[in-house]
This record gives sequence, C-alpha cells and structure tokens, in this order.
Amino acid sequence: MAPPGVVGSAGATEPTGSAAPTGLSRLAALHGVATSYSPSPDRTVAAADAAVIAALAALDVDASTPEALRRALTDREAQLSARLLPPTVVLWQGGPDTAAPLAGLPPGTRVRVETERGESVEWETPRGSGVEPPLPHAQPPQTLPLGVHRLRVETPEARTATAHLIVAPHHLPPPREKSYGVLVQLYSLLSRRSWGMGDLGDLAELAAWSGRALGAGFVQVNPLHAAVPKPPDGPSDPSPYRPSSRRFPDPVHLRVEDIPEYAHLAGEARDLAADLTRRAAALSESVLQQGQLIDRDAVWALKLQALELIREVPLGPGRRAAYNDFLAEHGQALEDHATWYALAERHGPDWHTWPQPLRDPASPRTARIRRELMDRVDFHCRLAWLTDAQLAAAQRSARDAGMGIGLVHDLAVGVHPAGADAWAQQRHFAAGMSTGAPPDAFNARGQDWGLPPWRPDRLAESGYAPYRALLRGLLRHAGAIRIDHVMGLFRLWWVPEGRAPTEGTYVRYDAEAMLAVLALEAHRAGALVIGEDLGTVEPGVRETLQRHGVLGTSVLWFERDWADTGRPLPPERWRADCLATATTHDLPSTAARITGEHVQLRDRLGLLTRPAAVEQAEAAADVSEWLALLSRLGMLPGGGGHEQEEIRAVHRFLLATPARMIGIWLPDAVGDRRPQNLPGTWDQYPNWRLPIADAEGRPVTLEELAASPRLHAFMDVFRTRPEPRTAPPGARPL
Repeated sequence: MAPPGVVGSAGATEPTGSAAPTGLSRLAALHGVATSYSPSPDRTVAAADAAVIAALAALDVDASTPEALRRALTDREAQLSARLLPPTVVLWQGGPDTAAPLAGLPPGTRVRVETERGESVEWETPRGSGVEPPLPHAQPPQTLPLGVHRLRVETPEARTATAHLIVAPHHLPPPREKSYGVLVQLYSLLSRRSWGMGDLGDLAELAAWSGRALGAGFVQVNPLHAAVPKPPDGPSDPSPYRPSSRRFPDPVHLRVEDIPEYAHLAGEARDLAADLTRRAAALSESVLQQGQLIDRDAVWALKLQALELIREVPLGPGRRAAYNDFLAEHGQALEDHATWYALAERHGPDWHTWPQPLRDPASPRTARIRRELMDRVDFHCRLAWLTDAQLAAAQRSARDAGMGIGLVHDLAVGVHPAGADAWAQQRHFAAGMSTGAPPDAFNARGQDWGLPPWRPDRLAESGYAPYRALLRGLLRHAGAIRIDHVMGLFRLWWVPEGRAPTEGTYVRYDAEAMLAVLALEAHRAGALVIGEDLGTVEPGVRETLQRHGVLGTSVLWFERDWADTGRPLPPERWRADCLATATTHDLPSTAARITGEHVQLRDRLGLLTRPAAVEQAEAAADVSEWLALLSRLGMLPGGGGHEQEEIRAVHRFLLATPARMIGIWLPDAVGDRRPQNLPGTWDQYPNWRLPIADAEGRPVTLEELAASPRLHAFMDVFRTRPEPRTAPPGARPL
C-alpha cells in the first residue's frame, strides 16, 4: 500500500512473500519481484534467493550483500515515501471509480493535464468541504480525452510531480455479431504464384475467397514480424514467435510481382527477374511435389535478389510521396530498425558480436556508420514500406469480401536477444534475463523461451512508449489482434542467464497500465483484442481481461468441468467472450487427435514420459468421452466411427457454444495430420516448415483447397448453424 498522500502505481500487486517478510522479500515486493509462486492452488514454492537477487540486479538494484540489501531497501522506501505520483497513471473512461488513481493526492492539490493535442485541463482536489474548487475552468477527470497526456500536480505545500497519464476506454466493445473464420500459418499456405512459401498475395487471395465463398468473418495468421537473418554458418530460426523485431513486418512475405515497380523492369533486369521467378517456381515444386520442407532462407535469397533489382526502378511522384510519408510517420524507430539490418549485413545478425561502439545505437561511431551505410539503410526502410503496403492490401481484400473483422494479427510474447528491437531498445530490456515458464504438472523442468523481458520500471518511466508503438504498428492493418501468452501483461517468469528454468522467479508488470495501453490503441484502430490465455492462469487474470473487453481463447479438448466432475463442458456453459477452436498451431490437428496419431508421433520421437500404451489409452478415452457427448447432443449422426463426420461434429459443437468467434484451423478442413509446431522439439521435428497437406500427407495449394470436396463438405457445418442444445431427458449426464 502506498504511504498516505501518495498515489500508488496503477494496478500494482505485491507478490506473495512469507508471513514475516525478510529484508530480501520486502525489497523484492517493492520492486515487483516474487519470492514464491503457486504451480497449483494447493501448493506454494519458494523462489531461490539467487533468482530474486538476479532479477533485482537486472532492475539495477544491488542486493548481493547484506549491506547492499539494507541500503537498497532504505533507498526504495524513501523514494516511495517521497513520491507524489508513479511514473505512469491510468484513468479509465466510462468505468467505475474513474478518478480513483488520483484519490490519494492531498486535499487542495492543483492538477494540470497537458493533453497530447496540446490542450490544457486543470482542477483542484476537494478540500473535504464537499464544495468544488473555484478554478475558472475546473473539470472532473472523467471528461479528459482518450490518449497519453502529461500530468502535473502541485500540493498546497508547493510539492510538485509529473507523470504520464493514460486515459483509456474502460471496456472494448464485443464483436458486432458471432462469426467464424480461418486460422492459418501463412508460410504453410502455398499457391501456384508463391515463391516457396505463402506470402501476402496468398493472404489477400485467401481472405477474398474465404470471405466470399465460405462466409468467413476473419483470417487469423501467425506473427508476421521481421525475422533475424540467416547467420553465415547455419540456417535462420524459422519460428515466427522469436522475431528480430515486433515493430515491423518481415519482407520475406512480399509478393514480388505485386510491387508496382516490378512491371517496369526492363532489359537485363527483366531477364534476371524472369530467371528468379523460374527458380522460385522450382522451389515451390520441391515443397509441393517432392516432399521438401519450406526453406525460408532459400526463399529470402531469391526475393532479396529480386528486390535489389526492383529498387533500381525510380519511384513515381505519387509513390515517392507515399514513401516519404511512411518515413516521416515512423521516424527514428524505422531508421534504427533499418540500421540494424544494414549493420547485420556487414557484421552478422548478433549485435553482441559487433565492434563494441556499434553495440550502442546512440554512439558517435554508430551515427557515422549509419551515414556511411545510408544506401542500405534506405533499402531496408523501403522493404518495410513495401511490406506494410501489401498488408494494407490484404486487409482491404478481406473487408471487400464482406469480412466483419478481416485480418487477425498475432503479437509474439517477445523478441530474439540478438535482433533489432533488443539492440535499438536496450534500456527497456532486462539484461541477463530470459522469459519462460516455471515447472508445472505438464513440464517438470520448466521452460526457457530465450526472449529477453521488458523492464517494467523503464516501461513506466517512458509512459509505455515502446509498447504503444508496437501495438500501433501491428494494428495498422488489422481487425483484431491476438496477444500470445496474454498472462505476460501481468507477470513473466524471469530466468537468469545460464540458469535452468527451475531457477527463475516471477516479475510483475503494471497490468492496469499494460491493459490501458492495449485498450487505447485497439480503440483507436477499431479492433478487437484476443488474449491467448491457455495453460496455467493466475487467479483473477481472466476476470480482469473480461472486464476490459479482452476476449479469451478456448480449445475444445481443454474445456472440462475442472471444478467438479472433470467431464467435458456442455456448450451452454462455455464463456461467450472468447475465440473457440478445436486446435492451435502448438497442438495436434483434430484428425490426429481423433485417430491417436499425435501419440504415435511423440512415441516415434521419444518424447513420451510414460509407456505408449498408457498414453494411447488415455488419449483414446479423452476423445471417446467427447464424442459421446457430441452423439448425445445429436451432433454426431450414427454415433461416430467416421473421421470426417467426427471432425464436423466437433465444429458443430463449437458453433453451439455462445463463443463470439469460432476459429477453424485451416488444415483441419482437409484432414492434415501434422502439427505445425511440436513443443519440446528442436531438430527432431520440422517445426514451422510444413506446408498444409491433405489426409494422406500430400501438400495442397490454395487453389486445391478452394476446390477440395472435403473442405466444402466440412464447411457445410457453418452454413447451417445448430442451436445450443442440452442432453435429452433421461440421458446420463457427462
């Protein structure tokens, strides 16, 4: 609790410590570092002191010795006692207790807000008489405009303080109507025009077809963030969830022929482009006809050569003006992004190995090299602009096809430690730390994702500027945004570098501020927000997200009555505020789950921790229980036994729930058996490199998908939506 007369940090919650806090636990609590965690409601595990001390060190707090700890604790307590305002204050517009964050200010404090539009609003906190202060233009805080403003306060004793003020809508509106849409990993969706992997031209085509022919309301794709380039001695990381930058899209997704300047290539350049096109067709054929994996590095090598040719074609006056507008809009952030890629071409894709002066984006040496490499910096700026334009075209295609939502973009939980964002925004990342997950019932060793976490203190000091910028960029051409591991808005598991994931601890973020920024940017973009809240979720998180209009994610196989019987949850008991689906990119396809092939795959790879027969029997019992419920509800004619009908029944069930959005994993529509990603594997399985395939494992193109009888039979489920039903009278409850 904040001292009297001090406004506490918006939404801050102290981690649970021991009953009688030690100096370390007290210091940790004051910095949002947990000293324990609960893997299950009935169990609490203490974090190692070394993990707590390491997390504090990453926040520039020295607790390495008893003397340092006492000094740090005294300094922090004095700092908080003297503080009138936290670095960032949140006011919710349209919700209860709108002005609550300012209620702790002393009576008679003059409050002045300079809005982001340059306007000024002033008032004075009540003096306890119940009479409003006699300021000439006093206004209560609930009339403040939405935005990120500057707040200044002055007490009657002439104490002053300033802070960032985020005014956000309290609740994002729900989808206007129930809708269904397709979920797809874009790289896996090849067409006859692809250059070895799915691209933004394919995305626009998919949106136009699925919106017009299938009645889909949205297309959700994997993160399209810019990737770390291929190192000299090996392949690049194919995971879209470990990008170089979340601020700008990856030009590997460009449809080269759709760039206007491509049509103006002439002479030798046109001949070279034609040769690249032939080589790209051969690359696609190797994936579609010869069983080769998607090779992102080979795709980019061809596209890069083509883009170098296209760059030599002068931009017309209108195109030049549009490019200049893009440069002006994105400013320093884009220049830093492009500079990293230019430097990576010369020094390799890990900035930690660059010459020492270049590791600082603000150093004089970096500024000089930036000027020397301006031609390459401009090239990478141009690629960001071209990719942004094709993303805009894909969203227009979706909306023109009648989609109410259109594209749903995915925000990865973090960035690669060697990449552009980690270099350009170093002060906002916790050095020597990686995000992950603690041990739980599903993974006794915990997880280390290899992603540096943001520092909550630096985010607050900046008014969450980096977070606001990346959300704004991602929402530019989106009808909705999916937040991967949305629980990370509340806390993240920090793992000290070189330590096992079991030796980490949780660090809290100001969830109210994070949610306020999210709500503000989504409101401005007119977009929905979907939180991926699967797995272990801290109590209260889902309720808080729902209160602010953030939709959750519900996967059929996980929706059981865990509080009572453990049986499958009937459709009428599902939550409405969610995206409901049968599977995700990290889970088995529906066909694989129904047939048990997902267990066979893990057995072949040596990933099972119990005998295969035990795993297979448990998986079969799980599926049988669900199919029995579907049969009792009249959604599975004949009681099952036919794979395609069982897959359709699963989706009939999803439609019968009150879920506002129904997601169709596109590979499910053609019976694909293979997961796109198999967690817990690295080189044992071709994660993120598989094209969509049919039930026999034969890759299928977008054109073949559109003509697939199996797909159209599957989609008949969505053309005649079932009404929610309960089990017939006398049926045994499940």
